[in-house]
Amino acid sequence: MEQVELRFGEDSRFAQTHTNLSAVRWEPTGLWVAGDETATVERLTWTGDHFGDERSFALADYVELPAGRFDEADIEGLARADGHLWAVGSHSLKRRKAKPGEPEKSIRRLGTVVREENRFILVRLPLDETGERPLPGAILSGGRNVAAMLADDRHLAPFLALPGKDNGLDIEGIAVVGERVYLGLRGPVLRGWAVVLEIRPVDDGGGRLRLDGPYRKHFLDLGGLGVRDMCPHGGDLLLLTGPTMSLDGPVRVVRWRERQDGGLVPAHDLETVLELPYGVGDDHPEGLAVLPDGRLMVVYDSPSPARITPAGGVLADIFTI
Repeated sequence: MEQVELRFGEDSRFAQTHTNLSAVRWEPTGLWVAGDETATVERLTWTGDHFGDERSFALADYVELPAGRFDEADIEGLARADGHLWAVGSHSLKRRKAKPGEPEKSIRRLGTVVREENRFILVRLPLDETGERPLPGAILSGGRNVAAMLADDRHLAPFLALPGKDNGLDIEGIAVVGERVYLGLRGPVLRGWAVVLEIRPVDDGGGRLRLDGPYRKHFLDLGGLGVRDMCPHGGDLLLLTGPTMSLDGPVRVVRWRERQDGGLVPAHDLETVLELPYGVGDDHPEGLAVLPDGRLMVVYDSPSPARITPAGGVLADIFTI
């Protein structure tokens, strides 16, 4: 294993983007990354010994966000395909956190579930000729978002009222292959089977996306784990898998070769290619990218202090498979 530094500017460090990384995609001259506490995507350039020279792009400058510029979008996945950058929100509800030392208040908070509309988005942004700057794009949101599509689904509809961390709907990965967009669900996991949705969004004009035709569901036997991220690797898909609930591990990278038109994918049709390290209460693998030489880059949410660099950056891991 090797490590490489991702160095962020003052604004992103103040927003704690570098300690809440949830998605990463490689570019020929750098990286696209996102954190789950803002409504931005970040562009880092390779400087020769680290990724830096950060530029931050607010999604509200390129699409119409349902809750406006300042509410977080909980971006959990990025994809890069055919000259476009894709970003997907978690589409999850959120339960308030308990606070140590405040038992009565914590009990009330645990009974409060909130919905934040900026989480319910799928965005496609064309990139300029350099591939380093987005242009105005299109969004799937509001009454036509992915969660709304599942309102009558026999498998997933019962989980729409549950927060993501309670095994409710929680989109955490996206991969684009041709016209097909695969969305990996951290939750729900159904009796040990993880779910990947396959949709075909098209530009409806006026900055909007719509879904073309029916969606498909793939049920994968990941041994009880959910999908934390996903990315193409040759003709396959690599899945970053981990617990759906608030647990530290296990975390694995799994190869998915044969993709039919929906249905069951048993464990023997999946290959574990990497067992990833994880911490206790920190170092949660959240983002996965394939580098040009075939190695994998992994970025972490809640990084341990050992990952934070003196220059205000954070260390990502690089693995050979």
